Amino acid sequence: MISHDVTYIGAFIAGLLSFLSPCVFPLIPSYITYITGVSFADLQAEHPSHIIRQKSIFHSLSFIAGFTIVFVLLGASATYIGSVLQENATIIRKTGGVLLVILGVHVTGILPLKFLLGEKRVSIKHKPAGYVGSFLVGIAFAAGWTPCIGPILAAILAVAATQDSVYHGILLLLLYSMGLGVPFFISALAMHRFLIVFNRFKKYIHIFEIFTGLLLIVIGVLIYTNWLSRLSGFATVLFKGFE
Repeated sequence: MISHDVTYIGAFIAGLLSFLSPCVFPLIPSYITYITGVSFADLQAEHPSHIIRQKSIFHSLSFIAGFTIVFVLLGASATYIGSVLQENATIIRKTGGVLLVILGVHVTGILPLKFLLGEKRVSIKHKPAGYVGSFLVGIAFAAGWTPCIGPILAAILAVAATQDSVYHGILLLLLYSMGLGVPFFISALAMHRFLIVFNRFKKYIHIFEIFTGLLLIVIGVLIYTNWLSRLSGFATVLFKGFE
């Protein structure tokens, strides 16, 4: 169970990395303004009114629920396909590892891949009204994620494909969604503070890109060599030693 716990923690951290990616983090104020229908001036007030706060809470939760459902279904599908093709598990694992290394090199900017450049988001000019509309926008966000969030999500899906049950794949992507959704929810509730953090963080975005790319390369190598499973096994032995 400990080995799974280590993987789950990694999935949550991957969600946080996706939130901080250059294609998501700078657009958070726009996303929140769009789904809530509240003006930017009202959102960034240091003490927003009860109505503004209520709208921010429920629209944000609806948006998060939308992309969570899509990601969880992807996780279940990846695990199911991986279990069905168990006889070719080695080939699938090595292919996934190679792809992650390539994506990591792309994210660092060392060797940009043209087909991954440019926006891949689904654009909805007129959001459907109400909380259902925010839910649908969340689905659209997940269905057309940007190149920046794609490589990180691909790493989690690659790990999900190696899980021994669909349940573990679902939980893996649920935690990934929480890692992406929790800071989004907090930002919606405290836009004033978010903007302060954003102005301090934005100058480090390129450094963050390089760090994320290198992390993807490491994960790709670990998956290719099957060291990800071995490290999980070592973690199990280590934790048992402390019991």
